[in-house]
Amino acid sequence: MCHHFFLEMGVILAISPIPGAFQDSDLSPTQEEPEDLDCGRPESSARIVGGSNAQPGAWPWQVSLHQGAGHICGGSLIAPSWVLSAAHCFVTNGSLEPADQWSVLLGVHSQDGPLDGAHVRAVAAILVPHNYTRVELGADLALLRLAKPARLGPAVRPVCLPRASHRFAHGTACWATGWGDVQEEDPLPLPWVLQEVELRLLGEAACQCLYSRPGPFNLTFKLLPGMLCAGYPEGRRDTCQGDSGGPLVCEEGGRWFQAGITSFGFGCGRRNRPGVFTAVAHYEAWIKEEVSSLEPGPAFPKQPQEPQSGPREPKENCTIALPECGKAPQPGAWPWEARVIVPGSRPCHGALVSENWVLAPASCFLDPPPRDLDAWRVLLPSRLRAERVARLVPHENASWDDTSDLALLQLRAPVNLSAAPRAVCLPHLEHYFLPGSRCHLARWGRGEPAPGPSTQLEAQLLSGWWCHCLYGRQGATVPLPGDPPHALCPAYHEEEEAGRCWNDSSWSLLCREEGTWFLAGIRDSFSGCLRPRAFSPLQTHGPWISHVTRGAYLEDQLAWDWGPEGEETETRTCPPHTEHGACGLRPEAAPMGVLWPWLAEVHVSGNEVCIGILIAPGWVLAATHCVLRLGSTAVPYIEVYLGRAGASSLPQGHQVSQLVISIRLPQHLGLGPTLALLELSSRVEPSPSTLPICLHPGGVPPGASCWVLGWKGPQDRVPVAATVSILTPRLCHCLYQGILPPGTLCVLYAQGQEDRCEMTSAPPLLCQTEGGSWVLMGMAVRGSRELFAAIGPEETWISQTVEEAYFLPPSGSPYWSPDGSDLCPPDMAGASGSPRVATLFLLLLTPLIQG
Repeated sequence: MCHHFFLEMGVILAISPIPGAFQDSDLSPTQEEPEDLDCGRPESSARIVGGSNAQPGAWPWQVSLHQGAGHICGGSLIAPSWVLSAAHCFVTNGSLEPADQWSVLLGVHSQDGPLDGAHVRAVAAILVPHNYTRVELGADLALLRLAKPARLGPAVRPVCLPRASHRFAHGTACWATGWGDVQEEDPLPLPWVLQEVELRLLGEAACQCLYSRPGPFNLTFKLLPGMLCAGYPEGRRDTCQGDSGGPLVCEEGGRWFQAGITSFGFGCGRRNRPGVFTAVAHYEAWIKEEVSSLEPGPAFPKQPQEPQSGPREPKENCTIALPECGKAPQPGAWPWEARVIVPGSRPCHGALVSENWVLAPASCFLDPPPRDLDAWRVLLPSRLRAERVARLVPHENASWDDTSDLALLQLRAPVNLSAAPRAVCLPHLEHYFLPGSRCHLARWGRGEPAPGPSTQLEAQLLSGWWCHCLYGRQGATVPLPGDPPHALCPAYHEEEEAGRCWNDSSWSLLCREEGTWFLAGIRDSFSGCLRPRAFSPLQTHGPWISHVTRGAYLEDQLAWDWGPEGEETETRTCPPHTEHGACGLRPEAAPMGVLWPWLAEVHVSGNEVCIGILIAPGWVLAATHCVLRLGSTAVPYIEVYLGRAGASSLPQGHQVSQLVISIRLPQHLGLGPTLALLELSSRVEPSPSTLPICLHPGGVPPGASCWVLGWKGPQDRVPVAATVSILTPRLCHCLYQGILPPGTLCVLYAQGQEDRCEMTSAPPLLCQTEGGSWVLMGMAVRGSRELFAAIGPEETWISQTVEEAYFLPPSGSPYWSPDGSDLCPPDMAGASGSPRVATLFLLLLTPLIQG
């Protein structure tokens, strides 16, 4: 049993309707008032310890509060005409719900029948403290006055209430009861038998210590007067949704006193997150004031004896419980690694997730369909004997949804997790794996062993924006932190080795937080030789795993260092994609050095270095004069470095170096080609430091902003961008009439920007479209700051040579105008080669395309 998921979830979920219509007229109370109003003495005292079915009659004060036909909250009978519950069950958006919408079911044990001795009462009035607003601000209690007194008997008796001076000792074993969820998002199954769980009272200091540590989604909480905590630092036992308003009772001197009212919590049964209850003793005066003295009221017996520790109880130690899962001696030595042996098949790799359960791909067992489980065996680390399998539970979507390719195998006997085998931690639904998290690939399914050293399995997570825009749908909204991600994307520490293939392997993604490993994602086998680029997140399957296993180690997020500026939390969408995928992505607020992921250093033999632009995973575009010596046909030795930015480091990327194995030139008649395509020795994996740019086939994108991207100097190769405007085709033609090569772009620099970039390296001309994608417009012409060889006229050659080149749809006006001197004003025809000379004519001509 557990309570609210987070503080914001103030409304309790209904578990299910109760069959049968109970009306006041069905079971009328006797006219005789009971003579004995003694409290807190159930007829039955047999109980089953810890989150189990209660015995009939064990908790005769427990009631079920219904709105319509369904159970909503719990409550406790404190007098024949009065029920105590929680205010948040009845307050919605600051308004108290009408009493006539509610009814109280008394004397019920199983809400699926039989209902012998049970009866229903209408609610005449609901009273809440005037200062109640939200559960986390306290005063979360309510009094319900019944329209007719309850019929007292063996199954219906009131509980005792403590006086304001009553003190419950720290560590006292108390009991919470209710019909709420048995786990988070896991309703109580039929026949809806009343549940009981033993909880220990925590002192205020110990509880506040636990809640001062960041918990789910970095939440902390201030414990207020009138609240008390009960539970265990290690979690696992708690109240949950649907239990709200129910009693927390403690036995003293043969009587049961209600110490608390189930109020709220951070999840259910989570580590270091005990349940928070309303302290009943704190509200003695309010209860007595509201209950009419004209009828029997609640009993406040004197406390049988003071706690043994006396009036000044010793201070409790703040014991922080550490995770019981996810501890590995070293990366790659996974103590939860499980090999499932099915006769006639290759071993299937999975992970131990609890004492009794192994998680593995369902595809290992569904083709062919499973047969005799008696012959199956599971091999675990440091276990001399193989474990036998009792049950196989495939995910209901496993046969058609690759992201749900999961199955749970129940072991016949539990495994002692204090020995060598350990369970891996699983993430809750709202878990947010931070960008830069250290991760590792692990075997999964029927894959082959890792093809390289263990270091090639190491990775860091990319940010959610990068991951979803690289592999998500065009225009997709990026999930915010705390929302289930669509994918998890690793960037690997070591670059790919040429010729090494990773296909015919399935992988799981393990990510570490504060020394604890989580099973974060899964990936089935794929085609191609690159390591997996995206994993299906496991956290969306946490509720299913928890429901089946009732004991898997779902663990709260442990790391919350979002850096000095934090992670982007505003809703963002992804720029348009091409048929080949994402291109031209650049974070708006990235550290210097990661701003231009397509920028490459091209090192030519002889120590010449020029700029190249990554246009596809295996191709770089550069200026011909920079990579080929004039008059020479020999291909020089060329190395290309990606992910470099001078001396600056790359927080979310890594340097990639590739050899150039061929140079491709267009077949032009007349003038020599200005652009060259460099084929790399192997493909590079997309990451924030290595990602292709988009190409624009013709015209200038409407509304685009443009820059020349170069280096500060040939030795200090730190990227700098100079703002420019691309001149209109007419102005460009007029200024350079007679000397302008076909397919050339002309730019005008913003004031003071001309000398920002050195030009011998042939820097590129880039624009950012209105949709957010970055496009390559041209490469600098040798010896000029203002002229750039356009990419558009070479579209056919580039597309035929590089199948994965990212060309966006055409837009804007053509690059140049037809020949004809009548297009230019008489005093501009044949003007000097620099646009700066002709700025006086700009207002006379078609406006510039502004940067």
